[in-house]
Amino acid sequence: MDNAKSKNKQASTPKPISLKWKWTVGSLVGVFLVFVVFAWFLVQAFSNRMLNTESDDVNRSMTTVARRLERESDRQLNSTDIDNVLRPNQADFNSVVNDPVIHEIARSDYDLIIYDNHGKQVYPEKPTNVAYKPVKKSTISLEKVNHSKQMIGRQPLVNRDGHATGYLVVENRLVSYHKTFTQVFSIIVVSIILGLMLLGLWTYWLSGYFLLPIQDMTKVADRIQKDPNLPERVKVETRHPDELSELADVLNSMLDRMQRFITQQQRFVEDVSHELRTPVAIVKGHMELLNRWGKDDPKILDESIQASLKEMQRMQGLVQEMLDLTRADQVELTFKDGHTDAKEVINSVYHNYELIYPDFKFVLDDTLKSATWLNMSRDHFEQILIILTDNSVKYSQDRKEIHFSASKSGSNLEVAIQDFGEGISSEDAQHVFDRFYRVDKARSRKQGGNGLGLSIAQKLVEGYGGTIALESALGQGTIFRVTLPIQEETD
Repeated sequence: MDNAKSKNKQASTPKPISLKWKWTVGSLVGVFLVFVVFAWFLVQAFSNRMLNTESDDVNRSMTTVARRLERESDRQLNSTDIDNVLRPNQADFNSVVNDPVIHEIARSDYDLIIYDNHGKQVYPEKPTNVAYKPVKKSTISLEKVNHSKQMIGRQPLVNRDGHATGYLVVENRLVSYHKTFTQVFSIIVVSIILGLMLLGLWTYWLSGYFLLPIQDMTKVADRIQKDPNLPERVKVETRHPDELSELADVLNSMLDRMQRFITQQQRFVEDVSHELRTPVAIVKGHMELLNRWGKDDPKILDESIQASLKEMQRMQGLVQEMLDLTRADQVELTFKDGHTDAKEVINSVYHNYELIYPDFKFVLDDTLKSATWLNMSRDHFEQILIILTDNSVKYSQDRKEIHFSASKSGSNLEVAIQDFGEGISSEDAQHVFDRFYRVDKARSRKQGGNGLGLSIAQKLVEGYGGTIALESALGQGTIFRVTLPIQEETD
């Protein structure tokens, strides 16, 4: 049933369209619209230019014919007289060649039509398709004749005495215009099609080239999804960085952070299973002892209960420290907006330890003249000082003396905590910040240490952009030095 639903869901899910195709089609549509608008304006301008030329020709023809008929005709118009007026001296070759009226009449797309005052066509003798329209002045218009756009010029005719003799019509069938317009339109259409084809190929290739980094990101993310522990990262373009380079860099940072969280989770589970095995075994052993013989033996009962309680307290402290260690790895995310007066916290910790350990001598060398603010949580800064001070107190059983110092160094705060106890060997000094590392495992267990305190301190300091280091020698004591950036002053 579930498989059938899954198949139906897959069948109903539309197939994704490649971003390359979306980009290509979108670009082509946009450019096509621009081309169409540009071509429309171009065709309109070209058409108007040609029509103006044709209109000038029609107007010139009407003016020339009207003047000749006015000069040569002083009686009622008829076909023979009009033909003699429009075509004089046809035997004279030069006269025919140089006569502009004959040139206009000779054009295959031109027709001259003359009507008398009563609207009767008197020239030419064959009928025409142009409608008779009496006019008072010269007009030129575009009209449809036999489903074809033509240019029609109309003008009234008068004789030398100023009396109306008829009407002149010049019919221009615009053969040359239509032919040229069709050629130009065809050239534009073919140019647009070829341009879009070339642009489509170029855009498809270019979009594929630009999308290569995104495809690499997708492949890397897919591989990491299958194996979260894979160390592979996206290649970042450093020679010519752009927005995709920034995206790749952000993705790598996110993957690193995710990897760190996964590692923390795995390490936490491993630490819990490893460190809790011993106290759980001890508690289990005492419970089994009580189950066998300790029910009726008060001594065994009391010993087992005390041991179990002690181990339970140690487990509680261990779990809390492991949680603190896990949170310390995330301070840059959860506590990045904290503000702490370092001078006040250092003095507070110093006076608290004076009260808690009256048998110890605590010395404070504070050169901070005023409040010194840090971009960190107060609890975390206090926790760092407490971890380091507790460590110094724990290993200073012979010479019970602890020195605190605080000073500014440029834009950083430097805090040092020094003891004069057992000291640490150079070999152990390399591992004191490792998780669960104990210099003296037997003694640390006796004193209640779990080997996590210094790891927590290191994670907290580094999470806030600082550094922590130690100087130590066997039999001479240890100095822990913490450096943290001071908050920038704002107006």
